[in-house]
Amino acid sequence: MKKLVIATRGSQLALWQSNHIKAVLEEQNPGLEVSLNVIVTTGDRIQDKALSKIGGKGLFLKELEEAMLRGEAQIAVHSLKDVPTVMPDGLLLAAITEREDARDALLSEKYTNIDALPQGAVVGTSSLRRRMQIQKLRPDLIIKDLRGNVDTRIRKLKEGEFDAIILASAGINRLSLLDTVKHVYPISLEEMVPSMGQGALGIEAVNDPEVLKIIACLEDEYSRIETTIERDFVDELQGGCQVPIGVNATVLEDGNISIRATLGLPDGTEMLSDMKTASKRGYESIGREIAAEFIAKGAKELLVRAEAMMENK
Repeated sequence: MKKLVIATRGSQLALWQSNHIKAVLEEQNPGLEVSLNVIVTTGDRIQDKALSKIGGKGLFLKELEEAMLRGEAQIAVHSLKDVPTVMPDGLLLAAITEREDARDALLSEKYTNIDALPQGAVVGTSSLRRRMQIQKLRPDLIIKDLRGNVDTRIRKLKEGEFDAIILASAGINRLSLLDTVKHVYPISLEEMVPSMGQGALGIEAVNDPEVLKIIACLEDEYSRIETTIERDFVDELQGGCQVPIGVNATVLEDGNISIRATLGLPDGTEMLSDMKTASKRGYESIGREIAAEFIAKGAKELLVRAEAMMENK
């Protein structure tokens, strides 16, 4: 194979990610020519509604996947947190890259961290997971939906529409945006559990041996272990973007894995949370085992109520 096409969204972050993967693939596969096929997705077109109202983060993938299935691209580069746990026939989650910072971050022009926000401060996020956890920490805050690309969200913050906004640390780091906002506070895992897959790139590919061989160099062992646990946890709970679920697995220096998980109502009034350490051996079953423990404590009923709460808003 001499040419490979990457299907990508046209946002600043999506283009950075796809160009990064393009550079790695061309370096690792001399003679390979990699190009980008930029596609506008449904999620990009609909900016005036919350993601949970219009079908979730899968709306950012649909058109990219259709392009691959039509033969217009062989791979797509996604923020893994946006990738549903079930893949379409003919496509694979073929590689997961080395993880960036998995944490969320609070950005503000005035306030240094969550505790410094004044009572009634307006915080922007489109994520039900972030909304739930920030409301649990600070029930007095006003949470408003925030859509748009990273640069659009930061512009809205600087224009005074929000006192603070919450974004993924990985996107801020990849786009070198740390100096564009006065205060960037990485939110600890104790304060806020990230989304499944946050910080990693997922490489979706057509099921073609030649393509899979080319992109094998992108695979990171620890990222695969961590995100498999996270994605299995969410899959077992059948929880998509429409319900607030946070889960993070981290491979520790001693080879064990630290796992944090949380879910509940979007307003933070009811939540189930747990943290445990497990052996790396048999990691393929850990996510589903923890999900089963949550289900035994009433997780599915709580998520049904969470979904109903958002539908009635």
